[in-house]
Amino acid sequence: MNPNPRQLRLLDTVRARGTVMVEELAEMLGVTLQTVRRDVQRLADEGLLTRFHGGVRVPSSTTENIGYPQRASLHAEGKARIARAVAARVPNDCSLILNVGTTTEAIAQALMRHTGLRVITNNLNVATILSGNPACEVIVAGGSVRARDRAIVGEATIDFIRQFKVDIALIGVSSIEADGSLRDFDLREVKVAQTIIAQAREVWLAADASKFNRPAMIQLGTLSDIDRLFTDAEPPAPFPALLDSAQVRCEIASDH
Repeated sequence: MNPNPRQLRLLDTVRARGTVMVEELAEMLGVTLQTVRRDVQRLADEGLLTRFHGGVRVPSSTTENIGYPQRASLHAEGKARIARAVAARVPNDCSLILNVGTTTEAIAQALMRHTGLRVITNNLNVATILSGNPACEVIVAGGSVRARDRAIVGEATIDFIRQFKVDIALIGVSSIEADGSLRDFDLREVKVAQTIIAQAREVWLAADASKFNRPAMIQLGTLSDIDRLFTDAEPPAPFPALLDSAQVRCEIASDH
């Protein structure tokens, strides 16, 4: 499924509020109840929302991420804006590590005109994209390939990444919770991401607005582990105060 703009707005509304009644959604979106119910049913069938009598809420699972195809299409416009903002800050002739995720894949696409980059990645999708840039050297980590999203994880991946110290780590996460913790769903992926953070001189986190207040089970780190946050909308409370306390520079990706 590739959600249309109305359905994306519906998803954003539910994620921002947690729980919304169907009648409220119809009024907010300026459409009929029948249209909202049809949209809600389609999004629920894709696992993006959970229905209850008279309303809808975000899926409550903290143990499993939504599927890769759904993540790839979800918030694609915001991810593209974030990717352009990140690419504008990445200098030529530097070393990078890009980890797993659809946002880092968008960043890889935005780096196609850069020159002199040396990129280490545990994401075969990132490697495929950047290997099309003849002015970029791509180094792929060893390890086990996770079939659903072509991530490379495991102890061999950790050992490989520990050989390097790069200028910038460009990472994504599944969740930024209100206590300032960065979280994800797969322990093997988290262990690799923690190693990536440890092997970088600067850590830049790219996360669209849906990641704020989203629950996930495994703690990867905290906001104090990153230097810059790139997102596509002003973070809700209490995140501005948390970012300020952690001395994280927050950059909001504009439409331009």
